[in-house]
Amino acid sequence: MMRSHSRSGFVIAVAILIADQLTKFVVTDLLGIASPGDAMELLPFFDLRFVPNVGVSLGLLPADSPAMRWALVAMTAFIAIGVGIWMTREKNGQDRVALAMVLGGALGNILDRARFGYVVDFADLHFGEWRPFLVFNVADAAITIGVLVLVIRALLVRDKPDSSAETPRTPTENLENA
Repeated sequence: MMRSHSRSGFVIAVAILIADQLTKFVVTDLLGIASPGDAMELLPFFDLRFVPNVGVSLGLLPADSPAMRWALVAMTAFIAIGVGIWMTREKNGQDRVALAMVLGGALGNILDRARFGYVVDFADLHFGEWRPFLVFNVADAAITIGVLVLVIRALLVRDKPDSSAETPRTPTENLENA
C-alpha cells in the first residue's frame, strides 16, 4: 500500500516538473519572452516578464561563477533527495502531496540551473508598481504552496488518532479483565 502512495507522490512531482518546464518553454520559445527586459502584459495586474534568477530565493546566494552554479545544483539536489525520501516515508496523504509539490518544483529549478546557469522566472503579479512577490515560475509556486501546507499542518492541524488501532487499557481495566 505504501508503495502506491510513494508512486503517486512521484507522479505529482513529475507532473509539476513537466508543467514548470512546459510553461517556461511557452513563455521563452513560443512567445519569445527570452531576454532580460522582455515582457508581455496579460492583465493590468499580471505580466509575463523574463527574469533570469542566478540566486536562490529572494536572490540569496547568487551563483555568479560556474563553481557556485554547480554548488547550488548540488545543494538543491541534495535537498530534493531528502524531500523524496521523506515523501516515501510519510504516512499522511496531505503531507505527501505537499512534499511532492516541493520535490517537483525543486526538480524544475534544478533542471533550469543545470541547463542555463539560472532559473527562468516569468510570472509578474503586481498592483500598479507594488509587487507583493518577486517574479516567479510554476516551480516556485509549487514549492511555496507545498512548504506552506507543511508548516500550517505542523503548527495548526492535529490529526485524529487512527480508530483502527487498539486503545490502550487503563490499569483498572487490565485488573478487571484478569
